Amino acid sequence: MFDILATIVDPISQSIGDWFAEINIWTIIIRISLSVILAACLGMERSSKRHAAGLRTFILVALASTVGSMLDMFFIEKVGSVIPVISASVVIGVALISSNTILYSSKSQIKGLTTCVGLWSSAIIGIAFGVGFYTAGLISFALLMIILSILPKFERYLKNRSNHFEIHLELKTKNNLQDFVGVIRQLGLTIDDIEANPAYFNSGLSVYTISLSIYSKELKKYKTHTDIIKALDSLSYVNFIEEIN
Repeated sequence: MFDILATIVDPISQSIGDWFAEINIWTIIIRISLSVILAACLGMERSSKRHAAGLRTFILVALASTVGSMLDMFFIEKVGSVIPVISASVVIGVALISSNTILYSSKSQIKGLTTCVGLWSSAIIGIAFGVGFYTAGLISFALLMIILSILPKFERYLKNRSNHFEIHLELKTKNNLQDFVGVIRQLGLTIDDIEANPAYFNSGLSVYTISLSIYSKELKKYKTHTDIIKALDSLSYVNFIEEIN
């Protein structure tokens, strides 16, 4: 298997020269530097959106995965190891650690999932640079930046026009729930699920997480979730309402 891998040449290394594919002091510096710089870009993007795992975390993950993959190459060459143990351990370790960034808010929102996957992806990209597969590392980095910085806008556009959505609703008293359900039906919406939020039991408010579906053809055609929530927010007994993303 390693004989076959040895015949695979990275396009960028091939265009620069054979020395770029070898392990020497310069390529070690280049691989680590590239990995750390690009991971810093990913970390800054996450930090700018106030996510828990930011600049330092992404840099450390990339550094560990790049050095780990180079050590695996060293052991394969010098000791005859057949399993990239360190690289596998780094990927598994990052997956376990990054899973701790997933949180559930009091509004039943899942937070940190994208950052968790971003950390794991950063580790994979670090491994790509560590083994000298610069082309895969650079292309993957570019795609990951697009996914993290550009696609959220498109994703919000699609969600805002979906026939199904969830809301966090705070009513002034529990007696207002019946009135609210009546308004929902008049607007052309159906309630798929409704759940009282126990985190607010002692707040004096009546708080719910509600799953809604749009069945009115007029609403489907002309109204977005933002418009619907704005209309519901105008009700006198609604203390607060927002969509759960």
